Amino acid sequence: MAELVEIADPADPRLGDYRDLRDVQLRKTLEVEHGLFLAEGEKVVRRAVEHGHTPRSFLMAPRWLDGLADVLATTDAPCFVLSEALAEQVTGFHVHRGALASLERRPLRTVADVIDGARSVLVLEDVVDHTNVGAIFRSGAALGFDAVLLAPRAADPLYRRSIKVAMGAVFSVPWTRFPEWDDALPSLSRAGFTTVALTLAPDSVPIEDAVAGLDRVALVLGSEGHGLSPRWERAADRRATIAMAAGVDSLNVGAACAVACYVTARR
Repeated sequence: MAELVEIADPADPRLGDYRDLRDVQLRKTLEVEHGLFLAEGEKVVRRAVEHGHTPRSFLMAPRWLDGLADVLATTDAPCFVLSEALAEQVTGFHVHRGALASLERRPLRTVADVIDGARSVLVLEDVVDHTNVGAIFRSGAALGFDAVLLAPRAADPLYRRSIKVAMGAVFSVPWTRFPEWDDALPSLSRAGFTTVALTLAPDSVPIEDAVAGLDRVALVLGSEGHGLSPRWERAADRRATIAMAAGVDSLNVGAACAVACYVTARR
């Protein structure tokens, strides 16, 4: 059972995981160095623990203790109890869902391990917005995709905002990063996937035609601003587009992903 520790001082050194992770760049450094991430909200904290992530500690307001009592009963990690106002001082943001957990990261799996047995995967090149990454994971999970693969510069799925938007789907959908950017798409083709890039390239065909009748499919999505790099666009086996009304040429990458996943799931 987690020990309940009442906290009255926002400078308490035991709150280091939460207090020292305000700035995005600082957080990236600390998360890699110490192998931790933060989960926010009762549902998300619960899903992280249920999917095997080991808690380092919990931070929550008294009114959330009962809702997570069963989770706290499964671990020896301390639970720091403090007012919501004090929690905001510690974290630097409004903890509107009342509960946070610091959890240990697991080592990244190999690409071969993640795609083993998969039929439908998502591939993210330079999707750098954490909200979009979370939305992509949520769409992939909802529409039956088996895995998500990320290029080195794509945003961290275990960043607090990504986890929150994904509603914990980052814990249920297997994911990893490519060790080699240049060979990423050819390596998927060699593994039996047809890589389908969402792009406005001149030879793009409707997404419905691009995925029709395919067995193993990898949908490839590019950055929010410039889309896919020319190298990844050329490396894909096929290029596809989503039909738009006149005068509109694109969707937000999260929305485009949802549409493409829906079509691909019904191929």
